[in-house]
Amino acid sequence: MKILHTDIYRFSIPMHPFTIATGTMHYAQNIFIRVHTDAGYYGVGECSAFPMIAGETQSTCFEMAKDFAGLWKGKFALDIEDRMKELHAFTAFNSTIKSAFDMALFDLSARAADKPLYQFLGGINGASNAVRNRSIETDLTIGLDNPENMAKKAIQFKNDGVRIIKVKLGKNGTEDVERIRQIRAAVGKNILLRADANQGWSYDESVQALQQMAPFDIQFCEQPMRHWEDGRLPELRRAVPVKIMADESVFDHHDALRLIQAGACDYVNIKFAKSGGILEATLIAKVCADNRIPCMMGGMLESRVALTAFTHFALAHDIIVFHDMDTCLLGHKTDPVTGGVRYKGYFLELDDKPGLGADVDEGFLQQCVKFSV
Repeated sequence: MKILHTDIYRFSIPMHPFTIATGTMHYAQNIFIRVHTDAGYYGVGECSAFPMIAGETQSTCFEMAKDFAGLWKGKFALDIEDRMKELHAFTAFNSTIKSAFDMALFDLSARAADKPLYQFLGGINGASNAVRNRSIETDLTIGLDNPENMAKKAIQFKNDGVRIIKVKLGKNGTEDVERIRQIRAAVGKNILLRADANQGWSYDESVQALQQMAPFDIQFCEQPMRHWEDGRLPELRRAVPVKIMADESVFDHHDALRLIQAGACDYVNIKFAKSGGILEATLIAKVCADNRIPCMMGGMLESRVALTAFTHFALAHDIIVFHDMDTCLLGHKTDPVTGGVRYKGYFLELDDKPGLGADVDEGFLQQCVKFSV
């Protein structure tokens, strides 16, 4: 299967503003690609640039995509490892845009094998009814605001059927404790609460905040400190009763192994935008499984194209037990995706179409900036 050309789209999705500790997003600055082949069909991929975490913007992703597409033109599409090695040899980092290209190759390979992607990845013994037997329930995230507004939002979530709430924190440790206190008081004891500081606290703030939040029954806290403070994570784990999940500290399986061997985290958050896609995410999942470190499947602000890939990946890996897969529920004003995973309440449902099973509406793409290589 030879790659003929690649279509690259600036896949901008308007949003209601969404705020975390490191900044506010007003639109999902995504890239969508179609890798066309001589087999008569194409593979699709998507990534969502989150510059304050991965250091890439939509514009940098768009420009790098042109170079990547040129490297792959005329190459064999089904040799995923060789194709990704070419991208890594061409440029370091740039994991976000790499993940879109990786995704498109996995879509093509699964379609060539006539299997849904989760089966192609070896998930659930290839059982055709697996997607109906294994439940994936996502949390829903509350963006940073004052404690009162966040508590009101939590009540809305609960009334809408949300059972797991993720709370964005990281601006001020003392105020963050108040945020959690008011949210717990608002939703009661039966809602699971997760905290995510997005690297916003110092070590001392982390100790104080997590010790004071512990009585409010927090399932875990993601990334309390900057990644360059990883050396203090083991000390933090000993000092606080709340479980620690590594997010921005784990971009690849080398990071995962380093933190696990240091005793620096209880859990790991896997995101394609950090790992560079499915190939590297699989290695992260293996390292975590080998060391009995449960994982979460997370994302940035992707549409249902990438969300579908997340769902396939989660179904294929038992070590993924937490699901932060609300990427399309964080303020997207439109859904341009055809096929793919669907939300049923806050559960995700997937069919057994070959490959990824998702694409984008042509009418929406006609409004997007396009470049073909």
